[in-house]
Amino acid sequence: KERASPAIAARIAKRMLAVGRADDAMAALLLAEPDFRKGAHWSDWQQVWIDTLDAVGRGEDAQAERWATFERTLNAEYLRAHIKRLPDFEDEEAETRALAHVSQSGDFHQALAFLINWPAHNLAANLVIARQGELDGNCYALLTPGAEALELRHPLAATLMLRAMIDYSLIHSKTTRYGHAARHLQTCEHLAKRIEDFGDRRDHAAYVAHLRALHGRKTAFWKT
Repeated sequence: KERASPAIAARIAKRMLAVGRADDAMAALLLAEPDFRKGAHWSDWQQVWIDTLDAVGRGEDAQAERWATFERTLNAEYLRAHIKRLPDFEDEEAETRALAHVSQSGDFHQALAFLINWPAHNLAANLVIARQGELDGNCYALLTPGAEALELRHPLAATLMLRAMIDYSLIHSKTTRYGHAARHLQTCEHLAKRIEDFGDRRDHAAYVAHLRALHGRKTAFWKT
């Protein structure tokens, strides 16, 4: 019964692969595959499954699994591994298709993180501008370095990310973040000089006036 557990089966398979017993590794995984497909996941299962497919000579199936796992999880490592094994004339097409898939993901912040880290900064900037309303200013661990990565070539996108964090801090009275928010506002002022068109968004002066109208009494922010 324990061998039907995906966690145990994956450990067995890893040991079998380490000593060159690919068929035994596959047998161990197949025994547990039904439970895995029902949702009984283990962190290493997918990678062990792919490695085993390769080891038993099912390279095309392994590639299909890499792609499917990337599409499902937006895990860049599976995409890199998939592209690495493609012929030279196919790798660019696969990357283009993959980045289009990421850009259309329903998980905005996961997609943004992927595009920033890949890197595909043009697409990351396009995503921010097109889906600005989905920016969560509480995701500062992503938006702060993300804005830094985009600010040189994509000042408008970077500004929108910074504004999202500023707005969140003030709306929710996150006083411990006021110092960061004030620095973000200063960065926005510098970036504004390089933004030729704000589109239908407030320019920097109008944005600051809007903040003062809504949060003028939050002196801890304005005096920072």
